[in-house]
Amino acid sequence: MAETITLTFPVQSFRRIPNPYLKEEAGNRDANMYIAICDVKDVPDSIPMETNPREQNLNTNVAKRIKASLLDTCSLDFYLLNRGILLSAKEVSFNNYSNEMTVVFEDEEVHGNVDGGHTYRTILKYRDKIDAGQQFVKIEILTGVESIFQSLAAARNTSVQVQDKSIAELENRFDIIKSALGNQPYMDRIFFKENDSGDIDVADLLSILMMFNIDRYPGMDSFPTISYSGKKRCIDLYIQDHKNYAETEENPYIKMKPIMVDIFKLYDQIEINMNAFYRKKNPNGRYGATKGVIVPKEGISVKSKFMMNNMDVQSPNGFIYPILGSFRALLEEKNGVYCWKKNPFAILEKVGPDLVESTVSMSRSLGNNPQSAGKDVNLWKTLFMTVAFAAMG
Repeated sequence: MAETITLTFPVQSFRRIPNPYLKEEAGNRDANMYIAICDVKDVPDSIPMETNPREQNLNTNVAKRIKASLLDTCSLDFYLLNRGILLSAKEVSFNNYSNEMTVVFEDEEVHGNVDGGHTYRTILKYRDKIDAGQQFVKIEILTGVESIFQSLAAARNTSVQVQDKSIAELENRFDIIKSALGNQPYMDRIFFKENDSGDIDVADLLSILMMFNIDRYPGMDSFPTISYSGKKRCIDLYIQDHKNYAETEENPYIKMKPIMVDIFKLYDQIEINMNAFYRKKNPNGRYGATKGVIVPKEGISVKSKFMMNNMDVQSPNGFIYPILGSFRALLEEKNGVYCWKKNPFAILEKVGPDLVESTVSMSRSLGNNPQSAGKDVNLWKTLFMTVAFAAMG
């Protein structure tokens, strides 16, 4: 048994979860659960790690996504999107006056970090890149679990269920995309199942392609806002279409193959030109000062998602997705495949400034919230109509 470690640090909130067995004869009546929300800047850097059964490899895709979520100061949802950190401790207390929590670790074999090691290591490594008050993490603390510690550690560290996209990859359901994009320079950066190498998630591809599924979204009756707010649903619907139609001509993604390369080129052109389009409508304005837009620090380069072109700013998906989705207005089906009514890149050059202006204005009207803009059906409709009218000229 090592020396007792006592850590005291500020938290935003603290709750004790009552033990449901305190008045019962059955169950573990010694166990207690506490939940705290903590600014990542205040997380102690000396939490014992000997109790965590996993090696923390920060080069895995899981760790990279944790890092991306932590540093995404546009969303500020880290404490919701991340499972947080689980600690086993001897005792826990909370000071209502100072809003500080004290956690005592007494036995290094059963007290310390049980789960969330990747989250903890990622926070320690990258939190200097964000400001206080920007991101928070959930910390769950259990006391009185020494007698079941091994079972607890095993249960909480069970591998995450194989995700739907991983099953789809094993069933070769992504061959449509691989065939259409096989010659593209970003193809080797796409990962199709968990633990594959790469920095582009196939879920991102499916959410983008959903915007152009005119079988499912044929006109202005509905808009594919799920592309922004429901990537899991986009995966499910893609798999559903594949199960229903396999790789026949009825599958909307087979119909989409001739334009898939254009779709991702269009994404890049929008992403690269957001600042320039904004300045055309606002010559004296500063797009970089818009809420959610990130201006890279000196010496740091920002690349576009697919073509890896240099960018002067990084725009939130809540801006890019509705703008990209508006180009569905240019699609029609001919001879069993999707095709463009007009050149999308020429239309983008023509109305790009208007699209950006409308998007930023909507975000401001919604409380300077790019997330709300990305989900707003009225914005998607306005942008769609803008592109549709431009195609008539």
